[in-house]
Amino acid sequence: MSRIQPFCDRIAQSRQFQLSIFGVILLNAVVLGLETYDSIATEWGDTLFLLNEIFLGIFIIEILIRIAAYGNRPQDYFKQGWNIFDFVVVFAVFIPGVRENALLLRLVRLLRVVRVISIFPDLRVLVSGMGKALRPIAAMGALTVLFLFFYGMIGVQLFGEELPERWDNIGTAMLTLFTVLTLEGWNEILFTAQEVTRFAWVFFVSFVLIGSFLVINVLIAIIITSVEEAREAERAEEIEERLSLAAAEGEEPDLLASLIDRVSGMRTSLHELEVELGALDLSEHSPKPDDT
Repeated sequence: MSRIQPFCDRIAQSRQFQLSIFGVILLNAVVLGLETYDSIATEWGDTLFLLNEIFLGIFIIEILIRIAAYGNRPQDYFKQGWNIFDFVVVFAVFIPGVRENALLLRLVRLLRVVRVISIFPDLRVLVSGMGKALRPIAAMGALTVLFLFFYGMIGVQLFGEELPERWDNIGTAMLTLFTVLTLEGWNEILFTAQEVTRFAWVFFVSFVLIGSFLVINVLIAIIITSVEEAREAERAEEIEERLSLAAAEGEEPDLLASLIDRVSGMRTSLHELEVELGALDLSEHSPKPDDT
């Protein structure tokens, strides 16, 4: 095992191995796409089935190599959520009843294509960032609904009688404002409302400025912040994994430990700097006693 572990670790960490698995995933996606054509599936069905089995064998070998890279602690492979996802997707085909059910079998094969996310760190960070952004996005969504409701009630009062097809009730009004929020054909809605009152532009311009620009920019900021947090978490998890492997092999991870200490020290220094800048800002704005 002592000889196998370094060899498998070098393979699992090599870029050529990752690109090869990525290529197999793309070929698997092409084969799945070809199976949707009845003429191709009828003539080449056996060949496509054989290719799917070959892809499955390659994925199984890949998972075994990644597990063997952990040496005497193969259970550490399952400490990462993406590894669990890969394992389940690849070996789900062996669950009793899956191969006998054409729909389940196609679904399992389709999930193998999604594995492309776990191959590349940047894609993992992006998906993890989107997951971290769900809670603040939900809060932002609630605020947006309240915003639509507020302007919708005003719109019903202003245009409800003259333009009932768009402003008859709060539901129709909120749907109209959602269309305006997407900036799709909102100028037509504005010009129609201008025929009711010439001050309709104040209503729509303020809505577009607050909604389409402010709300969307805040949403983008939330996603960017979440992606950065996910990137930091990915780096910390990678360092922790390397430390764990080094400790399991009885090595002294001095370099990694010093790196973690330096990063931790930099974070502490940045936090102290922020506190000092905040205190300085408060002192500048605090009232000063009159000179006597």
